[in-house]
Amino acid sequence: MEPCFLTASEAATRIRDGKLTSEALIRSCIERIEARDPQVKAWLHLDKGKAIATARELDKRPAMGALHGLPFGVKDMIDTADMPTTYNSPVFQGYRPARDAACVGVARLSGAVILGKTDTVEFASAGRRAATRNPKNLAHTPGGSSSGSGAAVGDRQVQLAFGTQTGGSHIRPASFNGIYGLKPTWGSVSREGAKQYSNMLDTIGWYGRSVDDLALVASAFRLHDVGGIAAPELSTLKVAICRSPFWSKIEPAGEKAFDIACERLKQAGVTLVELTLPAPFDGMVEAQNTIMMGEGRASFLDAALEFGDRLHQDFHDRANNKLGITPEKMIAAYDLAADCRRAFEALYVDFDVVLTPAAPGEAPEGSYNTGNHIFNAMWTLLHVPCLGIPCTTGPKGLPVGVQIVAPRFDDARLLAMAAVLAPVIDLETPHYSADA
Repeated sequence: MEPCFLTASEAATRIRDGKLTSEALIRSCIERIEARDPQVKAWLHLDKGKAIATARELDKRPAMGALHGLPFGVKDMIDTADMPTTYNSPVFQGYRPARDAACVGVARLSGAVILGKTDTVEFASAGRRAATRNPKNLAHTPGGSSSGSGAAVGDRQVQLAFGTQTGGSHIRPASFNGIYGLKPTWGSVSREGAKQYSNMLDTIGWYGRSVDDLALVASAFRLHDVGGIAAPELSTLKVAICRSPFWSKIEPAGEKAFDIACERLKQAGVTLVELTLPAPFDGMVEAQNTIMMGEGRASFLDAALEFGDRLHQDFHDRANNKLGITPEKMIAAYDLAADCRRAFEALYVDFDVVLTPAAPGEAPEGSYNTGNHIFNAMWTLLHVPCLGIPCTTGPKGLPVGVQIVAPRFDDARLLAMAAVLAPVIDLETPHYSADA
């Protein structure tokens, strides 16, 4: 097997055991990118020479940390000191930040090799869409706004990549690309150096190809108790089946994936309980949109004033409050979110984890429609950790996943439960061969 097809955790073990060098791994990923990315278009910037040189240097050293020698993609609205950060915006082409974003710094100082910058929806919010296409079917979107990161990991071009989520920009692309994704608890990973859209919502996460990959990165970020909680027995788990208040938006492929996941868990001896959320949760998607657009006014005002007609109209609409969001609406949305956070976590006395859709269905056709975040927005606003798990394929042969959700700052237990739940749910994800 070519090293690019290994999971991050498999590659890390081989590097640690002296059976693989970081340089060999990076060269394999670069070969995969050269073969595939002219069609997939996941990357906006690559520095192949520097990545190889960095890997060669790492091969001379003792392990720096959990990510030693592993390649990492960075969504191009997260700053990198040695590569451009364009935000996929025409007004920032060639922009070079003075220093790395905090998350990039943690990855580098844990031994990761930053391979390059992945394409994104402009400013990870609106405006221009990424040029990236779904590697499973080039006529379809990989999702957004973490388009390039999701596609690059899904296409076996890189083992790990950063994404972000304000609505559904991280977990939804995980579903569309048939990969694993962790959106940690809001605030548990520093957002310093990442373009802000909404202070209340923005969350940095990462993609991998297994739960172990996600846990490896979580350990580098020192998420509370990661690695300190043993995986539970399946027979001891109670999983709450939550169709959410927005079930009317589910598509046949999404409903099928959800039913398959439930049936597989039931057959494995997991106890399933139905969860119907209280009435106030019906307003959470509207509240998320109010906060996102309301806080977006402040986030894009400076760019609107500086760049004028050169900036996409979407950002002028936000800066000029086209939706007419009032202070009263903002306060009501903040208050509803606070009330629902407490109410949601109180429900966990009756179960261990929530299972819920990760996306309405398969990835839409075309690149402009990056997908509906209807099954993500509420969880983002609740600030809870979410973990995307591949499940099945839809009628067009495209992946459809599910997600599991835990209370705030319970990321470690979520990962421990995912370690035993994911092998039951994820039976049909396509496995790549070396000649794929």
